[in-house]
Amino acid sequence: MSDGVIPAIEELVALRAAVTGRRTPRRGSHGGGQAISPMRGRGMEYAESREYAAGDDARHIDWRVTARTGRAHTKLYQAERERLSLIVADTAANLYFGTRVRFKSVQAARAGAIAAWAAIRDGDRVAALRGSTIEPPVSPAGGARGALRVIEALARWYAAPADDDKGLAVALDHAQRVLRPGSRVLVLADPASVAAMPASRWTALARHQEVVLLLLTDPLEADPPPAVLPFEAGGHRVEVDLAGDAARQRWDAEFSAPVRMALKTLPTRGVRVHVLSSDAPSESWLALQDRRPALVA
Repeated sequence: MSDGVIPAIEELVALRAAVTGRRTPRRGSHGGGQAISPMRGRGMEYAESREYAAGDDARHIDWRVTARTGRAHTKLYQAERERLSLIVADTAANLYFGTRVRFKSVQAARAGAIAAWAAIRDGDRVAALRGSTIEPPVSPAGGARGALRVIEALARWYAAPADDDKGLAVALDHAQRVLRPGSRVLVLADPASVAAMPASRWTALARHQEVVLLLLTDPLEADPPPAVLPFEAGGHRVEVDLAGDAARQRWDAEFSAPVRMALKTLPTRGVRVHVLSSDAPSESWLALQDRRPALVA
């Protein structure tokens, strides 16, 4: 099992038990709330083009084929019955730290593994990616095979800071290229990574997808003691005196303010936000998948 510093694949595989037996989102409609349909809608995956017929939607005319053949053609799309669940992993150096139970990076790997098992439980295909211009995303796949491929990647990504990490913004750029309407997205991120991005990025991401953002935190970041704290940074010992008001205000601006800002602003952008501390149950965020956020125009 994990020592709390490096995630172990065996530990992540065992987390399948955390979603086994949980109620899956209702399918169809019953009562007053919204529920997920087993059909993903008409879908946006192109299937083929055929000659235009009376009654076809003019918005779907295939202008390229029409120009080539001289006869009007319309695009046909196949219905998507399998939703895509995409896990977006922030691998910022800030995550490889922790003072309670486990590192934030290990908690991120655990939450991502739970998301992968939940996706398989719900009949989704699951994929994962990070902010790298070298490593390709883990391609979508269903069943236990899909979950295990994602888990292997998460264990590797969160074992140590990545030399080729390009940041959360790059990861979300990759995500928007592979997502399709109706997908489900889980973003694992350090609050500082989120604070560095404009809120408009989240609006665009959540416009056609269900988005859950997990803010990975540590109890020390949220409530440091009023004392001199020793840290090791770059092989050197550093002491931070948090007894004074000015130092505590700087600490709050660095660690707590980004969390408060995300909780205040991102739900209005259609993003469900949950703070996941390193010492919290790794599955505590799952209830977010059973409700939809209120969108503000």
